[in-house]
Amino acid sequence: MPDLVLWDIDHTLMATRGLGGELWATAFEQVTGVAMRKQAAVTGSTERVILRETAHLHNVVYDEELFTRFADALGALHIRRAAEMRERGHALPGAAAVLAAVADAGVRQSVVTGNVRQAGEVKLAVFGLDTYLRLDEGAYGEDAQERSELLRTALERANVEPTDAVFVGDTPADVYGGREAGVRAVAVATGRTPATELRAAGAAAVLDDLSDTARALSAILA
Repeated sequence: MPDLVLWDIDHTLMATRGLGGELWATAFEQVTGVAMRKQAAVTGSTERVILRETAHLHNVVYDEELFTRFADALGALHIRRAAEMRERGHALPGAAAVLAAVADAGVRQSVVTGNVRQAGEVKLAVFGLDTYLRLDEGAYGEDAQERSELLRTALERANVEPTDAVFVGDTPADVYGGREAGVRAVAVATGRTPATELRAAGAAAVLDDLSDTARALSAILA
């Protein structure tokens, strides 16, 4: 049994049904003064990378000061529109039950996400998923550019060895990041990537979703 389970957030535990993209575009225009015409690919990326590539698409100079202002703006927007997120989004089927079951098994849990921390915390709190997570032991979009770097940051914060942790995500980038960091990766096909591609990426186990608590628990805590 692992000492620590790390969770991706978007499309693994919950979905915003389009609101996340709207908030992102609003924050981008607030900090750059440029209306977003197109966003860089987001699947499996961190906010830092997405902002850098989106800025490039709009001929906007990217630097760390821009990212800091963007992160602050995006977090504030999530706070202001939390009620709307609750109405439009939802926790994915079985997510709360699996988090509760892992907690009941005595295993620590946190998150590894490309979201900036404030946005990620709002998403989790809106759907009551934060109760089960030690958020100070997680890693967020402010911490690194790549999933493997985020995982190493979370492991260091939790004082856990890679071989004693499991990472649950929904993209090949999650699986690759886990493998690079030496962490066992379990994939959930609740995002945009089919189960066959997640298996091909090298996931140790692939679940169609989290609706079967016993099956999910067996895969995660193996």
